[in-house]
Amino acid sequence: MFVTSAFAQTAPEATETLAAPGAAPVGELHTETGVAHDDAHATGVFPPFDASTYPSQLLWLVITFGLFYLLMQKVIVPRVGGILEQRHDRIAQDLDEAARLKADADAAVETYEKELAAARSKAHTIGESARDAAKTKATSDRAAIEAELAQKLSAAEARIGEIKTQAFAQVGAIAEDTATAIVDQLIGAKASAGDIKAAVVAASPKEA
Repeated sequence: MFVTSAFAQTAPEATETLAAPGAAPVGELHTETGVAHDDAHATGVFPPFDASTYPSQLLWLVITFGLFYLLMQKVIVPRVGGILEQRHDRIAQDLDEAARLKADADAAVETYEKELAAARSKAHTIGESARDAAKTKATSDRAAIEAELAQKLSAAEARIGEIKTQAFAQVGAIAEDTATAIVDQLIGAKASAGDIKAAVVAASPKEA
């Protein structure tokens, strides 16, 4: 059990009776657990600042620093270096992949622009060809229509000439018949056909 200094001073007899045989006297107990102080505690110096413990402290400092240095050199630094190298390689791979994708995109854009320019040129060529073909066909159709109209006009003129000739021939015969009928009515006698024809010819207008 714990024994305080106040309890030891107020009840020394009880403490001595409770103490086990061979235990230290109550007056020599300086802690609650009853453990006696050594010489360093007797002088009142904190152990790390005690000059007598400097060699052991330096030894343990060297050992600890050496172990920590070996741990850093063999474990921590290689792991950190490996992680940094992996990240560097990953970043380099990402940059290479980005550069490759950019090059592919640029090539695709260039190919698209070339195909678009070729399509525009082809469309322009097709339009020009279609326009020239339509113009040629229109010219040919116009020439064919004009030739057909000229042929029809020539045929019509020829037909008109024939009708005119027939009309003039019929007009002469009609005039002779009319003159014969008039002579018969006027003089009561028939005139000869030759006289009637000569009179009609003399009376008909001269052709230009």
